[in-house]
Amino acid sequence: MNPLLLGPLADIIKGVITRVWPDPAAQADAQLKLALMVQNGELAQLAAATDLAKAQIGVNAAEASNNSLFVAGWRPFIGWICGAAFAYKFVLAPAAAFALTALGHPVTLPVLDFTEMSTVLLGMLGIGGLRTIEKIKGVS
Repeated sequence: MNPLLLGPLADIIKGVITRVWPDPAAQADAQLKLALMVQNGELAQLAAATDLAKAQIGVNAAEASNNSLFVAGWRPFIGWICGAAFAYKFVLAPAAAFALTALGHPVTLPVLDFTEMSTVLLGMLGIGGLRTIEKIKGVS
């Protein structure tokens, strides 16, 4: 169940509890049971998300330790592609356009839309930067 719906649903059930059980002690007991049910549901969702993250970490470690270039090499491949696109977009294409124009051969080079790829590249650079900090601090 969506965790955003648990709160409003619990409020509705609390209203029903006050109508069904007029005795304040019975209401308190029923509301306590409801609160425990909501809490257990949230903890179960949190545990499931944590288990999923742990499983993904295991898959990532297995991929990285594999000797096959097709299994362990896809992350570096994406890094090299993003790096090459970055170099073309911000270094090679402007330098080539400048040089060709200066030589009297103005050319319009293909424009590379870098918006989607920049998200991947910046994410990889951020993760790589964090790993560098871990290495400096001596964390394995």
